[in-house]
Amino acid sequence: METKELIEKRKKYLSHSIFHYYSEPLHLVKAKGCTVWDAEGKEYIDCIGGIVSISVGHNHPKVKEALKNKIDNDDIQHGPTIYLTEPVVNLAENLVKKAPGLSRAFISNSGSEANEYAVMTARNITGNETMVSLRHGYHGGTNVTLGLCGHSNWKFKSQPFTSTVHAVQPDCYRCPFGKKRESCSLECAQDVENLILTATNGKIAGVIVEPILGVGGFIDPPVEYHKKVYEICKKYGGMYISDEVQTGIGRTGESFFAIYQSGVTPDMISMAKSLGSGAPVGAVVMSEECSEALKGKIHFNTFGGDPYQALQANMTIEIMEEENLMEKAKEMGKVLKDGMKELMKKHSLIGDVRGRGLLLGMELVKNRETKEYATPEAGMMMEETRKRGLLIGKGGLFGNIIRVTPPYTISKEECEKILSILDESLTETDKKFQ
Repeated sequence: METKELIEKRKKYLSHSIFHYYSEPLHLVKAKGCTVWDAEGKEYIDCIGGIVSISVGHNHPKVKEALKNKIDNDDIQHGPTIYLTEPVVNLAENLVKKAPGLSRAFISNSGSEANEYAVMTARNITGNETMVSLRHGYHGGTNVTLGLCGHSNWKFKSQPFTSTVHAVQPDCYRCPFGKKRESCSLECAQDVENLILTATNGKIAGVIVEPILGVGGFIDPPVEYHKKVYEICKKYGGMYISDEVQTGIGRTGESFFAIYQSGVTPDMISMAKSLGSGAPVGAVVMSEECSEALKGKIHFNTFGGDPYQALQANMTIEIMEEENLMEKAKEMGKVLKDGMKELMKKHSLIGDVRGRGLLLGMELVKNRETKEYATPEAGMMMEETRKRGLLIGKGGLFGNIIRVTPPYTISKEECEKILSILDESLTETDKKFQ
């Protein structure tokens, strides 16, 4: 179908709530590795990975072979958990082995569903309803998860807050307490306790926190922050949920789940996105105590653990280990982050460079002293990088943070090209806004 016709049909038939990244919608038709092609045959480096979802690269040969074999063998296409299927059991085992201190897994279709399950578990086990989440945090697009969300951009006017209170975001670049990262006393973590003491009855169901706030603009607090919040959570009877939908599956380059970098063993870890490298699969890994809390009630997912999606998730983990991709994410992340910091010396539009591994952000500001949000400039950057064959993302409450999250298979040569395109695009954007 021609792009123009596809645009018209999308406008006519799809929900009004969907949106496009670009002024002229991008029609992607082919992908391989870190490269995607549009309907006109133009090639792009995919540096957003389907919204932080492509981990082992597009159409990895081993994934393709495994999926083809299932089809050729007429393997069962749909196997809900009321039956025995091998891929979902293997996936649960693989995930538990990656999460020291946790022992059970629930497989879902998405990160939103995973977080719904985790919150339901926390409320069931504690007998309390109130959840603590963060301002600028994001946990999904379903009813409960939008209640947890700390962005007005994503909430609807009819959206209930579902017994949730929001603590101050741990943003070192825009510290709400006026502190510096290297000399603060984790006032942002202490705010969680202040919130519990003033906005709840003193008991909570749990705390849900992203190790790095994804949609919030890759806000990356000191790793000590999470340990302090964990201690506060336990002090007031809650379950600690680490939302690793964006940070998990080795993307930060240090550990399979980023929370372990903080020396914390959470009660639950939720995940999705990079887990399936493009397949619709999510999961919660939890303690035995959390799993037992739901005994006596039936809860399952019709499509969670689908044999094909579970197989792709298993293949993703296998490929990561075989190709040492977590270490590569760390190495290539350093190349990109160091390169972005060099660009910062040249381009005053960049106010901050942050993130870990291949979860990197550049905050654009009109003025480094005032830190005024450069929202239109970020939109222009999106268009300029697209012209030059690079797809990036943006985030943050004001849409001024450039998000760079390529597949773990990205090469040094591709990283250098990414930095070159970012440089050219920043120069052009600066010209248009002078």
